[in-house]
Amino acid sequence: MMYRFITAAMTRSRAVLTILAALLLGGLTSYISLPREADPDIPIPIIYVGVVLPGISPVDAERLLVKPMELELRTLTGLKEMQSISAQNYGAVLLEFDVSFNKEQALLDVREKMDQVRPELPDDAEEPDVREFNAGLFPVIMVNLTTTDSERELYRHAKKLKEEIAGMPNVLEANLIGQREEVLEIVIDPRAMENYNITSNELYSVLARNNQLIPAGSIDSGQGRFSLTVPGLIEKEDDVGQIPIKTRGDAVVRLGDIAEVRRTFKDQSIYARFNGNPTISIEVVKRLGANIVQTTQQVRALSRDYTRDWPETI
Repeated sequence: MMYRFITAAMTRSRAVLTILAALLLGGLTSYISLPREADPDIPIPIIYVGVVLPGISPVDAERLLVKPMELELRTLTGLKEMQSISAQNYGAVLLEFDVSFNKEQALLDVREKMDQVRPELPDDAEEPDVREFNAGLFPVIMVNLTTTDSERELYRHAKKLKEEIAGMPNVLEANLIGQREEVLEIVIDPRAMENYNITSNELYSVLARNNQLIPAGSIDSGQGRFSLTVPGLIEKEDDVGQIPIKTRGDAVVRLGDIAEVRRTFKDQSIYARFNGNPTISIEVVKRLGANIVQTTQQVRALSRDYTRDWPETI
């Protein structure tokens, strides 16, 4: 039988070479397109549940946040071990399941339990954060931007580069680290408020009703229907100072008359440095199944091309 097979193969050498070439081409194509992972997608049987409540102490977090969650979550099916964390501003629970656990079902069960325990948590507590541990969702590369010049310019350039990286096909998300979010700070002058007879409640009420887009219905002209909106959104820094606070006869007291509006940054909670200079890092998380080598090469190439015309100080 083997002799006949060998004889048939030798007499059909062109067909054998064609099949061999097709196999080699298919193998090479599969090798090139094969996903490469530094940390393969291995299910980790751990689920994190956290609740944030700004201002709460670790002792109160244990009593008001952690204890209600423990009482409800300990009845989960397949739960192997439960660990609790009580810290300033939040409480959390780490749930470890059996290795053979069903990830989707476990997440569904945990979310259902948290829906049941939510009424027992303080009203000011944020929505519970339920997430799984997945090594495939860890950052694969970090892009660091540093400057010796303006922090505001560094933040502006970092946001642009982050948007470009996040739009790449193999990138799941890109996150900024080390930046301070830019905000508008309003410094109220108490003497000016007293002179204009404006109370704190009046000021708060006026500011709370602004920066809103209000739908005003529609108008039917007989030839068509047109939607109306009342534009009340703040788009520029000067718009904040022009917010009317109170009217006195024909005069209008605006926010700029009783306060100073200036651009600043929030207090920094995470610091990043490179050679002692302020740095903003961009964490890049690839999509599950994407080639890690190809993704990192594309991010490096995009970063080089995008930053080629940037100032030398960045």
